[in-house]
Parts: sequence; C-alpha cells; structure tokens
Amino acid sequence: MKYKSTRGKVEGLSFSETVLEGMAEDGGLIVPEEIPVLSEKEIEELRPLSYQELAFKLFTYFVDDIPKDDLKALVYASYQTFRAKEVTPVVKVGDVYILELFHGPTFAFKDIALQFLGNLLEYLLEKKGLKVNILGATSGDTGSAAIYGVKGKKNIALFMLHPHKRVSFIQELMMTTVLDENIHNLAIQGTFDDCQAIVKSIFMDLPFKKKFRLTAVNSINWARLLPQIIYYFYAYFRVSELENKKSLRFSVPTGNFGDIFAGYVARRMLGKERIERLILATNENDILARFVNAGDYSVRNVKPTISPSMDIQVASNFERYLYYFYNENGEKVRNLMQTFAKEKALRFSEEEIKRVQEDFLARSVSEEETLQCIAEFYRRYGYVLDPHTAVGVKAGLSFRDGYPLVCLATAHPAKFPETVSKAIGQSFKLPEEVERLKHLPQRVEVLPNDVEAVKAYLARWAIL
Repeated sequence: MKYKSTRGKVEGLSFSETVLEGMAEDGGLIVPEEIPVLSEKEIEELRPLSYQELAFKLFTYFVDDIPKDDLKALVYASYQTFRAKEVTPVVKVGDVYILELFHGPTFAFKDIALQFLGNLLEYLLEKKGLKVNILGATSGDTGSAAIYGVKGKKNIALFMLHPHKRVSFIQELMMTTVLDENIHNLAIQGTFDDCQAIVKSIFMDLPFKKKFRLTAVNSINWARLLPQIIYYFYAYFRVSELENKKSLRFSVPTGNFGDIFAGYVARRMLGKERIERLILATNENDILARFVNAGDYSVRNVKPTISPSMDIQVASNFERYLYYFYNENGEKVRNLMQTFAKEKALRFSEEEIKRVQEDFLARSVSEEETLQCIAEFYRRYGYVLDPHTAVGVKAGLSFRDGYPLVCLATAHPAKFPETVSKAIGQSFKLPEEVERLKHLPQRVEVLPNDVEAVKAYLARWAIL
C-alpha cells in the first residue's frame, strides 16, 4: 500500500514515510492509494477476533513496510496499558449501545491511536537512526493522549499547543503534570483554531519543517486515524450479533472530523449495507452539521461550551472527506481549500447535499440538551455520560429509524467533573488516578497567539 496527498502533487509514499511526514509537502493530507473493500468471507473471518487480533489484521491491509512480527508486537504492546481487557467494550444502556473508548491512560478515545503511534514512532526512529520533533495542537484530549504516548520515548520531543484556560481543569492537569524532559506544553493565548492555524503555518514553512524534522500526531497524521477504524469493526461485530441485524448506525460526537472520518473509512471497507449511515453530532459550534444539512461550510466565531473538545470551527480532516467525495480529484480539492483559505466558506449545491446525506445524518446539540441528556441517562439507568458523549447520544436518538444505534463514548466523565456534577445534581467522584493529579507539580509555557513566538520556542528546545 502506497500513500498520496489529497491535493494531488505528492504520491508513492510508504506507510513509514507517511507517519514521519505527518502532512504532505503540497499542503494536503495523506491518504492511502485505495481503501480496501472487504469480501463477505474476509469480513466473517474478522468477526470472532479479539480487539488486538482484529487491529493487527486490519493494519496489514494498510502497512506493508514493517515486518508482520514487529507490527504485531507494536499492536499488543500498545493496548497493554488499557484498563479494560476488551480495550473498547460495548455496553447496552437503555435502547442504545455505548462504545466505551475511554479505558486508556488518559481516559479519552485519543489513547487508542496515540499509544500505538508513540510506540510506532519510537520503533521507526530507532530503525532509521533519526530524531523527530512532534508539533501538535489540542482542544483538550489529543494533548494528554499524545504526551502519555511519547513521554520518555527515545529520539522524540513533543511540542503541544493548547488554548490557554479553554480546556477543562482535568484536561489541563493531565498535560501539565507530565514533567519528562521531552515534553513541552505550550498554552496559547487564543482559541483551538488559533493553535491549529499556528501548527499548519509552521508545517507549511518547508525549510523550517525539514531543519527541525517536524512531524504531526494530530489527526492530520494518517497513523492517528488508522487505529480508530478498528473500533468501528469491533463494535459492528458485537452489536450486529446481539441484535441479529446486518445494518447499524453509529453516532459520533465530532469537532475535527477525524473520528467520524475513521468511521467513513470503516463504512467503505465493510459496506453501506452494514453501516447504514454515520450520525454526525456537534455542539453549538455547528459548522459540520451545517455542511451536512444545508451545504454551508462557513466559519463563525468559536463559542466556548461544556463540551470543549468540540469547540472548533475549522475541521482538519474535512479535506480528506472532500477528496473522496470528489472522486479523488486532487486539483479540485486544492482549488477548494485555496478558496476556503481566502473566503472562510465553501458552499455546496442541492445535488451535492443529497450525496453527502447518503453518508451522514447530522444534528447540533445545545448545552441545555447536553445537560438534560446526562441527567436523564443517570436518572433512568445510573450511567454517567461525559458532555461530548451526551452530544452524540442526544443526536443519535434523533435518528433511530429502527436501526440499532451505537454511540461513541469519547471521554470518561472524570474529565469534566464540574459539568457532570451539575447535570446529575450531586458531586461526581473522580477515579483515584485522576484525583492524584491535583497534587502534582506542573510545567507549562504561556505564549502569545503568534507563529513566530512558537517557532522561536521550538528552535530553542528542539532535538537535532
């Protein structure tokens, strides 16, 4: 399997090159040359596998430049750190299935990809005798998951930007209490979109990128998305057997379009008759819901909400979907992204909206609805949803239509104790591992919302 850019000017990359590049040199995102479509026989052979076995088998469709024994060892090592034996257990709560993705070290779904990516990077760098500097931006959970994935790893330094005082208290602690020398937490005086814009700008400075050997762990890196495809397969097999039905719907709370794009790839591999549609759930920062429902992909001001990881207006992975939506036309995507860079808006025709709606259903969920959903699920079932998961559940329940519904639980409620306590009407007890963070020393650098300030810091502390 080779890889290419969504903008059409880079192709023929190996998987290892894709991981180390992060983003294509023409400014596009890297995608596989083809998405494998599995036969009925291949799908049924995957059904009985454990999570680790399934991950290894699916990875082999996309990775052909790492010896299989080494790849298998990387997969198994990456999921040893999870608290749940199944890695991503599926729990029935009322009429819906909750796919619990929060059993990793930082209690968020990002661990599923970043535990693997940390091990993969260390492996590749040792083989090639290289060092890298990872540059990323986080709206909350990516940062801590990336930090826990690469802390103490050889030949890697990590520079993670987050919006100053715009992530939850627990999310901040999970980042700033990691004191390993190779970890640099940068609090930017702006929004997540500002952080993301700084990262993209620095990656577009090719001489700077090459000099400091920069790579990405945000979901712009294909190796971040690949492990997320696995849990769609895993949940599909479990729920379709329990319900004795072939077709399911998945509801996905998303801000950056990464998690739901992994679902889109899984749907292409499994077939539309198995994943009937994906339900795209947003909070009041609703650019993606507006795109699906009205063909309006236009930037508005970011509204801070109780589901802060989704407080995003510019979705990094949207470009990957556009690439497949326009039949892998790199020139078309390049022109669209140039238009978007200038006008901060894209408009889609009625015919195009209908085609999008063959893939997605979408709904924006208000803060009031989010709190009500948390409260109702706790009252009726004794199950506590985090605010992001509640957005997905609320949106998903709007589109049942007789299909079994799987809702992705993207974070543990411990990440958002104030919001959860308010919703359920009583104090939410934190797990001991999280409570301990409050008493640890912290290290963080506050920087202005300025590309040059971040470049200067990076130049000072990068490993070469």
